Amino acid sequence: MTHAVLHGDHHVHSTFSDDAVSTLAENVDAAVGAGLRTLRLVDHVRQSTTWVPEYLAAVRALSVPDGLTVLSGVEAKILDASGALDIPALPDGIDRILIADHQFPGVDGPLGPSTVRERIAAGWATDDVLDQFVGAIVAAMDRYPGNQLAHCFSLLPKIGLAEHDLGQERIDAWARAAAATDTLVEVNEKWGCPGAEALSALRLAGGEIVASTDSHEAADVGRYSRVIPLLDAVEMD
Repeated sequence: MTHAVLHGDHHVHSTFSDDAVSTLAENVDAAVGAGLRTLRLVDHVRQSTTWVPEYLAAVRALSVPDGLTVLSGVEAKILDASGALDIPALPDGIDRILIADHQFPGVDGPLGPSTVRERIAAGWATDDVLDQFVGAIVAAMDRYPGNQLAHCFSLLPKIGLAEHDLGQERIDAWARAAAATDTLVEVNEKWGCPGAEALSALRLAGGEIVASTDSHEAADVGRYSRVIPLLDAVEMD
């Protein structure tokens, strides 16, 4: 089944990220080769990041052929249960912040997956863990509306849980918040998330789904396999 969202790739990293190998221009060339219509160039930031103006200037200086729209973004992790992000002051012109669950949003700051697993083993109730996790994502969308969720729920397997553990009530609250805050939700090729249940809830809530590869090298830009069956399942619901 063909899906219109597959004509875009809304999460593509360049050498501005320390774990990527392709330049901005190489990613543009790859997008053209993949027949994309939309490309969102995205790189990782922290509160200490100083190169965002240079990055934005480099994006604006790209030679972009007719038929391709190039957008910009920065990816930042959720820091804590209040929904604060690990992000510097941004110049005008960044199209979207990608809100990422790289670590668990603790009350006093981010927690690594192993710490969370240890606390669950010591008696931290799964319902409380999931309430805090989803609550932080919703809080981040409320604090930073009009942005994008990056590989949402990818943290769950790392802490020994899965999307099906969320339950319908949490998924519905998450979906309503995304729609209400104009938050794009990417279905992510690299991580295979969110799953069909969450995407179906998002569609019913009126939210917008985009496709992303989370590419760290140009050869992967616009190349989808895991995303397609997830979208197919949503269409059949």
